[in-house]
Parts: sequence; C-alpha cells; structure tokens
Amino acid sequence: MARMYSRKKGKSGSKKPLQKTAKWVDYKPEEVEDLVIKYAKQGFQSAKIGSILRDQYGVPSIKVVTKKTVTQTLKENDLYSKLPEDLFNLLKRVVELRVHLEKNKRDYQSYRGLELTESKVRRLAKYYIRKGLLPKGWKYDPEQAKLLIR
Repeated sequence: MARMYSRKKGKSGSKKPLQKTAKWVDYKPEEVEDLVIKYAKQGFQSAKIGSILRDQYGVPSIKVVTKKTVTQTLKENDLYSKLPEDLFNLLKRVVELRVHLEKNKRDYQSYRGLELTESKVRRLAKYYIRKGLLPKGWKYDPEQAKLLIR
C-alpha cells in the first residue's frame, strides 16, 4: 500500500536476516504447530501467537521451525478469521474512535484520526476485494463494523 501523504510506494525497510535453522529450539515442527493451534483456539491473533511463542517458548520465528507462517498454519486448520487481521484491527480502532467521539463531541483531532482510519479501511478493503479475500459486494459501514467487532 502507498504511503499515506506522499503517494509513493517506499522501498526501504528492515529485512530479517536469512537464517535457515535455529539450533537452540528444542521443539519439533509438529509441536510448534500444535501450540499455534492451541493459542488460536483460545482467541489470540497471529501476531500475539508469534509473540507468545517467542517470549515463552524461545521460538524466534515460526517460519524458521515449521517452514510455514502462523497465518498459513491457521488457514490449513480452518482457524483463520473471515476478515484479514489488519482490516479487523482497523475496524476495531474505528469502533473505539466512534465510541470516544460520542462522549467527546468537540475532540476534533480524534475526528481527523477517524477520517484517516476510515480511509485506510476503504483502501485496504478495495485491495482485499481485488485479491478475493473479501466478497465482491463488501462495503465499509460503521454499523456493520460495530457488529463485526462485538
């Protein structure tokens, strides 16, 4: 996705170093996949699952151990949500901003943040519709977003 204000794509960014194996990891790929499935059933999102496995189990990257990402593992086991995770998080932020603006009507900075976040939702939804991850007729609606989040 393009940068928000400059309309440029941006090519720089940090890359993970190429690392074939993590020799200190004592877990087999099947055990790591079982942990991913266990935490997904508890309701954690894929980024949180990765953080838990890194901090508590010493797995640096799930991809290093299992050769698959957390999202791929969840999709194989039918545990991935219907909405992509980044779109879900943006919708959650929109709902929280709308609740905040109902209480604080004159918070114009939050209103501006709401406008920017909603435009991000629309751009991301357009991308996911094009890729086939969302149905063709999917439209952003604040009331529908509130129902999806709750």
